[in-house]
Amino acid sequence: LATGPRQNNGTFYEIRMYDLKPSKMKEFVEMLNKYISLRTAHSELVGLWTAELGAMNKAVHIWKYDNFAHRTAVRKAIANDKDWQGKLISPVLPFIEKQHNEVAYLVPWCQLGKPPKEGGVYEWVTFQMKPGGPALWGEAFQAAINAHINTGYTKLIGVFHTEYGLLNTVHVIWWNENADQRAAGRHRAHEDARVVAAVRDSVRFLESQQNMLLIPMACSPLK
Repeated sequence: LATGPRQNNGTFYEIRMYDLKPSKMKEFVEMLNKYISLRTAHSELVGLWTAELGAMNKAVHIWKYDNFAHRTAVRKAIANDKDWQGKLISPVLPFIEKQHNEVAYLVPWCQLGKPPKEGGVYEWVTFQMKPGGPALWGEAFQAAINAHINTGYTKLIGVFHTEYGLLNTVHVIWWNENADQRAAGRHRAHEDARVVAAVRDSVRFLESQQNMLLIPMACSPLK
């Protein structure tokens, strides 16, 4: 029931989330910033963030793959990469309390964007939708997203629909210059009749919603 339109090519994104021991968060970030190039030598990193609000002691990664064969080859290569395993993986494993991954595709009406400049904050909004996928709720959801874009206070980075993991999940990533700009923009959006109408139509398909404010790491391509 989760099938529906998606991007026409095989490209997908692996979303990885790590819950870390509070006492080890700073050290984890420092080690990633130092050694992440060992990992990006094997495949493309889209973004790497830490949670500031909505979650604590959490890191979020997005990795891009051409297809599943590409991911299989990369996973085999990094398992045999002694530098990567020895300098980062083995030391940080004791820092991690829990990890979670999903495979997601960009929805067909969205291309991966970039912020207009470096700096700023990212809002990661997770929507749990009713079963049926974009074929069911895609049009209404797109209208709600576009209504927010049209207010001009925020920049859309990407809209991802899960293929593996909790199905019928949509992750939407927004960029703002700072948290205060985001708060002011949201206040204006809540008073915009076009936004209110579009959201009201979209929530017919919504089960739940959760968001995080993310800060990009120094090594993140999106920052």
